[in-house]
Amino acid sequence: MRGNPMAAVDAQFYWMSEKVPSDQFLLYAFAGVPADLEAAAAEVLDRARLIPDLTMRVEDAGELRYPRWVPSSDHLGVTVHRAPGDRWAGCLDEVVRLADDQLDVRVAPWKLHLFAPVDGIPGHRGAGTVAVLQAAHALADGARASALAAWLFGRPTPVPAVQWPHRGCLPLRAVVAARAHRSRVADTRAGLLPPPVGERPLLATNHRPAGARAVRTLMRRRAELGGPTVTVAVLSAVAEALARYLDEPCDELGAEVPMTKSGVRQANNHFGNVPVGLYPQADRATRARRIAADVAGGRLRANHPASQAADRAFAATPAALLRWGVGKFDPHTRPARVTGNTVVSSVYRGAADLSFGATPVVLTTGFPALSPVMGLTHGVHGIGGTVAISVHAASSAISDIDVYLGLLDAAL
Repeated sequence: MRGNPMAAVDAQFYWMSEKVPSDQFLLYAFAGVPADLEAAAAEVLDRARLIPDLTMRVEDAGELRYPRWVPSSDHLGVTVHRAPGDRWAGCLDEVVRLADDQLDVRVAPWKLHLFAPVDGIPGHRGAGTVAVLQAAHALADGARASALAAWLFGRPTPVPAVQWPHRGCLPLRAVVAARAHRSRVADTRAGLLPPPVGERPLLATNHRPAGARAVRTLMRRRAELGGPTVTVAVLSAVAEALARYLDEPCDELGAEVPMTKSGVRQANNHFGNVPVGLYPQADRATRARRIAADVAGGRLRANHPASQAADRAFAATPAALLRWGVGKFDPHTRPARVTGNTVVSSVYRGAADLSFGATPVVLTTGFPALSPVMGLTHGVHGIGGTVAISVHAASSAISDIDVYLGLLDAAL
């Protein structure tokens, strides 16, 4: 059979997407509308044909084997839309609706949507163009999807191919992982590693997403945010805004922060979620220090040899066993505690060197997907010196997203 078999973690995203939609939507706004929109779109598709990651689809290989990535360029195409009123706010509403039509990776693992003209783009006067790359999570995580989008919009740096590993023997790798886990426990007890951030009670933001969904964005210059990092600055502001918005105790408020793993990428998805406390009762300076310590501690624990050993063991899982496990997942089951009350996904997308046709990029943003126990997510996306902070919420979690956005705006 042609092509490469999926890595276990990518197959897990593929199979799980039937129960929990996980398509990513990467938005790029450009300062102007190309004189020839069709020619600009064709240029993007020409660039897509130059790299294997964007000229593949999935071919199932039966119940006992992993699906395979096989060459295919038949799906390449662009859909042009008109936003209500040709306005930025209407464009964001349309992006929410796009999530209702998830990709079938057996046909097309990505799709490009264009909105033009669009007025009211933050940081730009006059009409602009908005491009939205819809990508299946099995194809790429946030960092890799950003690199693929950058290539499409003119960045000269090719996206490196994934180094597909040998799966190895599960029993042997499981023994190695168990020993490495005991080593991490011993290192934690000895004070060589910080202890893990614990789970916390569910809040309204952990309600199953129901009712209307909405997205909003805030814009900042990097220098305006302060903080040791952009991520920490936004986490601190989310703590303040959520504690003011929610009518319930928030002393144990926390977030899940996706973080790229160390080492050579051996799958399209090469990240883990790090739990971080948000400490809303602390003053701002103390809160920022404690959040930064949790982020650094999570990175240290993720880089411990035990994490890599666990990943190698998971990669060796037989396809039938992993598929059985995914089949047993019940999205309607409510946990007693969660690792976070919201998600804050932060990705720097590099220099502002992208363009669509001859129009330069103004901003980029994204809207992390909601899940059965996560009705509120945040995206933090930078390009050049501009940072976009997005909010994605269901009304079952945040009944008035504009009130919450105002609190977040003030906290930032």
